[in-house]
Amino acid sequence: MKAKFWGGYFSLAALAKLLAGCATTTSPPAAAGGDSTKAQITVLYDAFGKSSAMQKDWGYAALIEYGGKRILFDTGNNSDILAQNAKAKGIDLSKLDFVVMSHRHGDHMGGMAYLLSVNPKVKIYAPKEGFGVYGGDLPSTFYRKDASLPPEQRYYDGAPPAVMRFGAAWPGVNFELIDKSTEIAPGIHLIALVSDKPGTLELRELSLAINTPDGMVMVVGCSHPGIDKTVAAAAAINPRIHFLAGGFHLVVSNDQEIEKIVATLHDTFKVAFVAPGHCTGEPTFTALKKAFGDRYLYAGLGTIFALGATPRSISDTDHNASTAMDEEIIGRS
Repeated sequence: MKAKFWGGYFSLAALAKLLAGCATTTSPPAAAGGDSTKAQITVLYDAFGKSSAMQKDWGYAALIEYGGKRILFDTGNNSDILAQNAKAKGIDLSKLDFVVMSHRHGDHMGGMAYLLSVNPKVKIYAPKEGFGVYGGDLPSTFYRKDASLPPEQRYYDGAPPAVMRFGAAWPGVNFELIDKSTEIAPGIHLIALVSDKPGTLELRELSLAINTPDGMVMVVGCSHPGIDKTVAAAAAINPRIHFLAGGFHLVVSNDQEIEKIVATLHDTFKVAFVAPGHCTGEPTFTALKKAFGDRYLYAGLGTIFALGATPRSISDTDHNASTAMDEEIIGRS
């Protein structure tokens, strides 16, 4: 189905507990001035939805706002459409703490040109691949050498650098390449997995997992390594999977495969809320709605999810409802 490419709110008290209880493995990015009380996800790119001001297209992008951080997850399929959709939602992509690129397929990175036109220096986390479009490096020991050859027949005249660095499709961009699951800021994890599926064999993919007081909030791009394996990796950090959004990659799966995955999410991992989109597939939407009932959240283009103990969709004009939820959570804390 895809072209391959080479080349609501929670309390300040809850936030304090979260930060106190998490150890970071890297220095967190500089803040982009986000609201530390805001906890929501906005779907910026997808092929279905109700909004008439936003253009539908195959691909995925979402803005995550949590704990004062503004995170863009993927950039969709087309720069012009990403720009139009961000404008329609009043979202300024020049103000981001960082970006996560889930993988190298064009329907997730096609909007990169617009992102870089408004935010050229933003840090972008991407999967590390040996010769990937986001750049890469390998130790020069990766190839066999033959010292009997004259220098002009040897790579680098027989004296290669210790590390060979390879170019990116976007030279000079602030990429940080990830090859293993990493906590990039307090409570914010990137789950790094490799696909073993036919058609995407060895494709590396990153998913976002935020460890909140209610459990893991996950945003996935395409789940090529398997949505079950992705959730399992997050559950190893915190077994409470509270909210799961994005593409589950069951768009071409048969009913038996869909039923198995739905049962795994519902019964094995006991995911509390699902908000599937993108490559999840229409029959899978139906199966998930049947299994999860009112814990299935519609995730069409333009949807805003207010996070919290009971995540729910809010409209552009329903921000007061989010504030009320924050007050409710504060009252319980």
